[in-house]
Amino acid sequence: MSENTTTTSGKERVVLAYSGGLDTSVAIGWIGERTGAEVIAVAVDVGQGGEDLEVIRQRALDCGAVEAYVADAREEFATEYCMPALKANALYMDSYPLVSALSRPVIVKHLVRAARQFGATTVAHGCTGKGNDQVRFEVGITSLAPDLKCLAPVRDLALTRDVAIEYAETHKLPIETTKHNPFSIDQNVWGRAIETGFLEDIWNEPTKDVYSYTDDPTYPPLPDEVVITFKEGVPVAIDGHAVTPLQAIQEMNRRAGAQGVGRIDIVEDRLVGIKSREVYEAPGAMALIAAHKELENVTVEREQARFKRGVGQRWTELVYDGQWFSPLKRSLDVFVDDTQRYVSGDIRMVLHGGRATVTGRRSEQSLYDFNLATYDTGDAFDQSHSRGFIEIYGMTSKLSAARDVTFGNGVDLSAPANLTA
Repeated sequence: MSENTTTTSGKERVVLAYSGGLDTSVAIGWIGERTGAEVIAVAVDVGQGGEDLEVIRQRALDCGAVEAYVADAREEFATEYCMPALKANALYMDSYPLVSALSRPVIVKHLVRAARQFGATTVAHGCTGKGNDQVRFEVGITSLAPDLKCLAPVRDLALTRDVAIEYAETHKLPIETTKHNPFSIDQNVWGRAIETGFLEDIWNEPTKDVYSYTDDPTYPPLPDEVVITFKEGVPVAIDGHAVTPLQAIQEMNRRAGAQGVGRIDIVEDRLVGIKSREVYEAPGAMALIAAHKELENVTVEREQARFKRGVGQRWTELVYDGQWFSPLKRSLDVFVDDTQRYVSGDIRMVLHGGRATVTGRRSEQSLYDFNLATYDTGDAFDQSHSRGFIEIYGMTSKLSAARDVTFGNGVDLSAPANLTA
């Protein structure tokens, strides 16, 4: 990456979030022609696979970028973004593990860093005006750098798909042009999001070609037993072998994906107010969240756990809504991290036929006491205490019910007319 932070041309500079695909390749020249600015392309690898970063970097330069910044952010994404989501058990609408929403803030961070390094005044992205990502990018950018301007060529400069294809062909850009890809796909190490095409008819069932991260769960291989070791809410070993957060996600993507775990098909409430049909694949994320939730059941105190569920939901909504860098999100992070103090131990799971089923738990920090829980000989629970506990626990309800009876508002216990003795 160049260390040049000045522009000798006197032109303004725009940093563009660059994927290497048709739309953002065309956007390089399109922005230049319509704004007169120089374009710096920024490609960030969050585990989406595909082409080598150096190939993407060279394509950006060949398409007219004056600089090209590439970053391998896979470890950063897994550790600093996916792991907080795992600790929060983040599932939007109880289903979606924030596949795209989690990747936007790490991309934003690199966009702003490049803008500072190369002296840019504007950051551009390829989002439309109908989705969540435009909000996530722009709110994230201005949260980190309030002075930067934001630009969306598709939304603001009329860069439609047909226009992009024509522009690429006319200017002989080094990018494949096709009108036949039926889906809009976004993927990273945490999962894969698929939308548009025939999926926009919510009665249509996804076809086999929709899926890539998961195999058909209808005909699974033999069950796969896995033991995941956590330390303070983060997976640190799989089947006894030490792993980084990235390695844990990748390994569980492979093993849970082979069993068809993590297929999600929902109609989702977008931030912009519309409902959208989304299909996701997140085998590693869903298996890890299931394991983490069960370890919390063993190690987190009841009232703390109850409150955390509400905090986790609010945390998830903030991240979905593009508020990763917000003050409330930062405050909730502190609470979530505190709840993970004792979330350490092992979870045994069986992966099979689309399901990740917990079959065993163990933890030195467990709150489960066998001697209190057992109904057999050796039971340490003093049942004589229960009578007084129930009397006190039910006191307010008992007093309220007595008042209702006194004032004629008690529950009607008369038999229904159609009920015979």
